[in-house]
Amino acid sequence: MGGPLSLVTNLLSLPAEVIAQGYRFRWTIELFFRWYKQILGMRHLISTKENGITMQLYAALIASLLIVLWTGLKANKRTWEMVQFYLMGWATLDELEAHIAKQKQRQEQSAKKSS
Repeated sequence: MGGPLSLVTNLLSLPAEVIAQGYRFRWTIELFFRWYKQILGMRHLISTKENGITMQLYAALIASLLIVLWTGLKANKRTWEMVQFYLMGWATLDELEAHIAKQKQRQEQSAKKSS
């Protein structure tokens, strides 16, 4: 996979495998929040209370899953924006469908290149 990796920690009583697993979990969490902030545009919390944060998170997850189910594509920033434009009346259904078709075509081309 690669060369040696150096990690810095003050938890000297833990085995190296536990420290490495902690960094793996941290990276997974970082990727989740990157998706949450960049793809879904959730840069700020609407509430500071636990229920408010939970509701905002569930709404974002449900919206993302609905996009995947409706379009058959991984939810990306442009598709997310296009759906929002359609729901606000700034884009027509034809424009939204054209965007989805273009994204599917890009996904198919990408799959052909990688195989």
